[in-house]
Amino acid sequence: MKHYEGGCLCGHIRFVATGAPGWPHTCSCTICQRHSGALTLAWVEFPRDQVQWNGPGGAPQLWRSSPKSSRAFCPVCGSTLGAVDDAPTIALLVGNLDRPNRKELAPVAHSYISSRPRWWRIRIGADPA
Repeated sequence: MKHYEGGCLCGHIRFVATGAPGWPHTCSCTICQRHSGALTLAWVEFPRDQVQWNGPGGAPQLWRSSPKSSRAFCPVCGSTLGAVDDAPTIALLVGNLDRPNRKELAPVAHSYISSRPRWWRIRIGADPA
């Protein structure tokens, strides 16, 4: 079974996700922008029972960001780690993975493209090089 390891900037919060990653996508919604300071985030989803928080800090801190979801972050370094949805889903940020270059993590869609600045261009699909 495939596994995906990652964590925050300081290493206090670490995780391992197992199984097939679901719906790799990018998002430019204002919640993603404000939580991260980035114009776009790259996400991948896993069922909650397939994500284990295994670093010295245990599970990340959560902040309720919408009626359906909470944002996860490290209480030590402040790194954003993902979203823990009320549905049994955890969406992890691809940038926090130890090996984000894996082909199956390439985004297949872009959410809230209308929230991006007009000069910001997003390209979905594999790099031809």
